[in-house]
Amino acid sequence: MEKGSRDFCRLLLMMRGKMWYRLFFLFVLLWSPACPALAQEASAVQRGEYLFRASGGCGCHTDPKKGAFLAGGRPLKTPFGVVYSTNITPDPVTGIGRWSDADFIRAMTEGKGPDGKHYFPVFPYTSFTRMTRQDLLDLKAYLFSVPPIRQENRAPELIPPLGWRPALRGWKWLYFRPGPFQPDPRRSAEWNRGAYLVTALGHCGECHTPRNFLGGPKEELFLAGSVDGPEGQLAPNITPDEATGIGTWSIPDIVWFLQTGFKPDGDDAQGLMAEMIEQGYRHLSEADLTAIAVYLRSLPPIRHKVLAK
Repeated sequence: MEKGSRDFCRLLLMMRGKMWYRLFFLFVLLWSPACPALAQEASAVQRGEYLFRASGGCGCHTDPKKGAFLAGGRPLKTPFGVVYSTNITPDPVTGIGRWSDADFIRAMTEGKGPDGKHYFPVFPYTSFTRMTRQDLLDLKAYLFSVPPIRQENRAPELIPPLGWRPALRGWKWLYFRPGPFQPDPRRSAEWNRGAYLVTALGHCGECHTPRNFLGGPKEELFLAGSVDGPEGQLAPNITPDEATGIGTWSIPDIVWFLQTGFKPDGDDAQGLMAEMIEQGYRHLSEADLTAIAVYLRSLPPIRHKVLAK
């Protein structure tokens, strides 16, 4: 690339924070062959936005009542107290703007901050650890493309000793199994894609799997529903049990639900699940939604009736 073209590309990258720049950037991306580096970055951002949608839109990091997009502060009720979501905008002081690629990957796959501090498992690193490195980097590229918001994080209000971060070492030893998703060679590519979307990106087990008195997931009841779902809401059984789960739902029923929020009986999703559909799943391709449905339908049915307390 000639020097003039390189300088032009650097100028465009420096201007990326301007609101009007987005349209200009798109024009350059489509019409200028001078900036292959920019085209590569835009591709990473686009892929990252899709992954962001596949995660359900990270709605927990936006306070719908008074907060800016992804600036944190949303109170998440748990049986152990309240955790406030963190600012994941690229603000360099209160957000993640100074995080390196290694910092981001460590947080997502090990549950540790750049300072070595352990994160409470309300942040679903226990699922995100299964993401591929490339998907993690693409997701980071998207998060760093959103407007930075200066908003301080709020400390959690948890019952001791579960609110003591040093105790998280023991919790991780008991319940955290780090490592990327391993495809099952005995299964189809569609099934493996669905498994990856459900267990890694979508982190469905974090809400739909009940937990024990220490907050560890009851693996024998994987996706069988929990009375202690997000923000104190009930998370239903989504195994294919016909009596207590979604065993009467067909694959098209599941796809339709994830696209619209409407169940086969005409009822609709409520609470955080409705947000995840609106901000996340409805933006996914039909092929990916079908893969999710194929995976869910393949699971062992678990008879587990979930009733509100």
